[in-house]
Amino acid sequence: MELTATGATAQALTAAYDVLRRPLGQVLPRVSAVLAPLIPHRSAAELSTHCAHSPFKSAGASTLVTAADLTPLLASGTPGRPWQGTVTAGGTELPVVTVTSDATPRGSVLVLVRDEGAAPAGEPELAVAQALWDLVTSHFDRFAVEAVPGALARSRAAADTRARVTAELTTSHAASLSGVLGVLRSRALDDATARATATELAVSALVEMRAESTRDRSVAEEPAREAFERLADGLRPMLRHSAVRLELGPPDTTRSLAADVAHGARAILRALLLIVLEQDTVTRVHVGWQLTEHELRATVRDDGAGMLDACPLGAGSITDRLEVLGGHLETDAVAGWGTTITAAIPLATPDTPVTPADHPLTGLGERELEVLTHLALGHRNRQIAQELHISESTVKFHVANILTKLGVGSRGEAAALFHAAA
Repeated sequence: MELTATGATAQALTAAYDVLRRPLGQVLPRVSAVLAPLIPHRSAAELSTHCAHSPFKSAGASTLVTAADLTPLLASGTPGRPWQGTVTAGGTELPVVTVTSDATPRGSVLVLVRDEGAAPAGEPELAVAQALWDLVTSHFDRFAVEAVPGALARSRAAADTRARVTAELTTSHAASLSGVLGVLRSRALDDATARATATELAVSALVEMRAESTRDRSVAEEPAREAFERLADGLRPMLRHSAVRLELGPPDTTRSLAADVAHGARAILRALLLIVLEQDTVTRVHVGWQLTEHELRATVRDDGAGMLDACPLGAGSITDRLEVLGGHLETDAVAGWGTTITAAIPLATPDTPVTPADHPLTGLGERELEVLTHLALGHRNRQIAQELHISESTVKFHVANILTKLGVGSRGEAAALFHAAA
């Protein structure tokens, strides 16, 4: 449906509902279509920091802007105050409307590339665009914070692949550009002006490449202390009217976390805290994060009777999230002194390559070996999930990792490799 700036409230809410009910990949095109009658434009793009594996998206006849173009717009934009003007993208001046929202921790920006010569949008139209974008980004942030294990698994796998590809391309380009610099700086070249110009261009390319890596990290990671503060902001209301005292132990580090690790850790600790608070004898709860070299240790410690039943700790989404992130729970209960529950989450997905000299199953983790054993017996995902007490989405995640690590293309090939190695 078309939306008008002076339309009824019911019409605006219906349009927003139509946007939010779309699959995630269709949200930006639908936002563009809904806003087109208000702010005519030929393409739209977004940079949303809640999405670790695909922060940049575009929609329209052609991609006119890139993630590098949007990054300074996100940094300079003011949430709640849309801006219209001209920006340079790919060496071309483009008339745009930018809408910035702070509904996500580090913000998100929507850019509408307007038609040449189009009249500026009025305040009512800009207000509608701002309200719709705030609603959409709030919706996305909720998905990220409360991601179900299946979505978290896809995000984790995509983010890891993207990081590897970026690292490989960076190394390749750096080697190429460094070689160009070596040639151009050679004293054997006579044309000093050409050499100086080419050198300047190559240096600029290297600087831009490094800047691109920095920008990528800024939207795919969260500073650990900021990530913990987001957790604290969510926990305080839970105990605002409770007799239980909440103590917080933020991480003492300037390091950053992958966004999916931060999201998962927050969701796990919220669920653990709810379980801990069910005990009648608890008067104090300490929640803290500690980063070691290789993992995040997220802890909930109470002063209860120390008799907390371990069964509920492995229930539902807690186990599923930890399985996806490659983590595990540690419980230390002392009668009369309380219980300490620690979620240990690797900071990166293990990626041990298997060389011909290694045993073919060396690169698999303990849970992956369990899943592979069931694969070798011909079990399907549902049966494996039931046998291992995990979700089917978690099984799919492990199967994908197994095929990648073993370098095979099917479940049958993985099973054959298992039997050959047995």
